[in-house]
Amino acid sequence: MAARYDRAITVFSPDGHLFQVEYAQEAVKKGSTAVGIRGKDIVVLGVEKKSVAKLQEERTVRKICALDDHVCMAFAGLTADARIVINRARVECQSHRLTVEDPVTVEYITRHIATLKQKNGCSTFYWMCGSVILTIFTNSVFLGLISPSTLTQANAIGRSAKTVREFLEKNYTDEAIATDNDAIKLAIKALLEVVQSGGKNIELAVIRRNQPLKLLESKEIETLVAEIEKEKEEEAEKKKQKKST
Repeated sequence: MAARYDRAITVFSPDGHLFQVEYAQEAVKKGSTAVGIRGKDIVVLGVEKKSVAKLQEERTVRKICALDDHVCMAFAGLTADARIVINRARVECQSHRLTVEDPVTVEYITRHIATLKQKNGCSTFYWMCGSVILTIFTNSVFLGLISPSTLTQANAIGRSAKTVREFLEKNYTDEAIATDNDAIKLAIKALLEVVQSGGKNIELAVIRRNQPLKLLESKEIETLVAEIEKEKEEEAEKKKQKKST
């Protein structure tokens, strides 16, 4: 029955479903996991990095992209669709600077991307499947999810996003993000819930207040992963000692 109603985005099934939209949502759910965490003076984006062939350039498969000096995004879903969104968003950021002589605001670029995706869905026979986490640093710290949603403290998209969200709901506290390093560690811990290979398969980007985007090197991530594992071992030993006493 679905084959009769999934040929165009504007065709509803008898029970009110838009199959093209549901297909897009399934593509996002099967994409690499991405998590975003907002701290006091920092926003951290972490993504699951899939292994690449030895002869392939790693930078060509990045899931975290800069739109402007103060805006970056991570996506889950079809990479080809996401690249179209990224390119058009970058052009819009540059056009805004040229026209208004000010950087884009989070509301402006979020609305622009959401409008672009909605127009493609309503007027053509394809749908932009890359669901996007946006970060921005001006006078305040913002973390937003275009799916659609509002500004959030922490969120996750992609494969096993539900597991990561449940972890964040339990562990996201003021103490957990007291410092910038704590916020970065929390993002890594959330990804380790679904990533089995440790730091090698994790990509992290941070934006601090009034500072440009910074991508963490693999050595830095592996060092943080080692610290987290050590902390877990210490906590496990303390629990054993308490049980023995």
